[in-house]
Amino acid sequence: MQVSPSAPTPAAHAPSAAPNPQLLIAETSGWLAENWLRIAIAVGVAAAIVLLLLTVQKLAQRLCREGEALVSWRTILGRLAARTKFWFLVILAARIVDNYAAAPAWLDTTITFLFTIGMTVQAAIWARELVLGVVEHRAGDAQHANGALTSAMSIIRALVTFLVFAIALVLILGNLGVNVAGLVAGLGIGGIAIGLAAQGIFSDLFAGVSILFDRPFKVGDNISWGETSGTVEQIGMRTTRVRLFTGELLIVSNKNLLDKEIRNVTVRHHIRLSFMLGVTYETKPETLARIPAMLKEMGEAENVKVARAGFEAFGASSLDFSFIVDVPGADWNVAHPTRDRLLVAIIERFVAEGVSLAYPTQTSYTAAPDGTLIMPYADPADDEPRAPAPAGASGGLR
Repeated sequence: MQVSPSAPTPAAHAPSAAPNPQLLIAETSGWLAENWLRIAIAVGVAAAIVLLLLTVQKLAQRLCREGEALVSWRTILGRLAARTKFWFLVILAARIVDNYAAAPAWLDTTITFLFTIGMTVQAAIWARELVLGVVEHRAGDAQHANGALTSAMSIIRALVTFLVFAIALVLILGNLGVNVAGLVAGLGIGGIAIGLAAQGIFSDLFAGVSILFDRPFKVGDNISWGETSGTVEQIGMRTTRVRLFTGELLIVSNKNLLDKEIRNVTVRHHIRLSFMLGVTYETKPETLARIPAMLKEMGEAENVKVARAGFEAFGASSLDFSFIVDVPGADWNVAHPTRDRLLVAIIERFVAEGVSLAYPTQTSYTAAPDGTLIMPYADPADDEPRAPAPAGASGGLR
């Protein structure tokens, strides 16, 4: 079959990809002419919406000033209002009045596109401020008292900023029709590589963040773990400095510190004092029965809680009594004098009652080869005077 030269080719029927400027101008002019009243109302409403949102923003900033010593939820709300961008308010107002003005397809598509991008970026900004505000709120006054925490917060701020804006970028590219699978995979592999390379640093950093959130201790607290005890002087980004009670400065990584069982001595409710008193076995039973009441009376005289006052056990060379008291508070400057007064009071009371405190004693016995005990002192019967011999008896040998 022969094709006629005058027949149109398939390419001639393909629609032109380039927009027609004349058609676009004509369509826009017709829209403006037909809907000028709606457009004017929509612009006025949009302007009113922008002014209203700006007023709310200024009011929120005024009510939630950042001059407070501690970061509160009001401060966080003020930061969110302050970080709301003006261009986002304009795009939001345009998106609200878009349908009312019966905008042409190209304008509606443009507004929707700008709103999607603007909303994603603004949400990333809000998320960043919210996360950082929550971290600073949990850190409390420790951040202001410790300069090292300020450095830690700067690192956290950089990591949070990178994370939220990376997610926002992926969302924007996805809305634009870009295949983000490769980008997400690359970011994941890069993050894993960086995490493995700086595993120790990130472990200590996250442990520092855990200290900020959980607050197991703060600067100035007396803590102990294992056989180590001291006062916390500084909580840093990677390490915590503890002044030992022996005078040395111990620098321990946050991860190693949190891996231990930590006892916060500063916040304890009371100080427990334990005494084990041994009295002699020769003490009379009626006196032994009065000893618990004596101990309890002496404890109550010092305004301490008596947790235990009673007979404990039969010792090797004493009858043992347990005396346990709880001194309110956590101040050893109060507990030490209380312990000294109790010890002196116990000695004075026992002397007055005729109770003797026992000390280790040991009695040795000597036995003959057949097992018969041999007294370590002379038999008193041997020292008695003998009866005179009968008359006529002879003391000599026959």
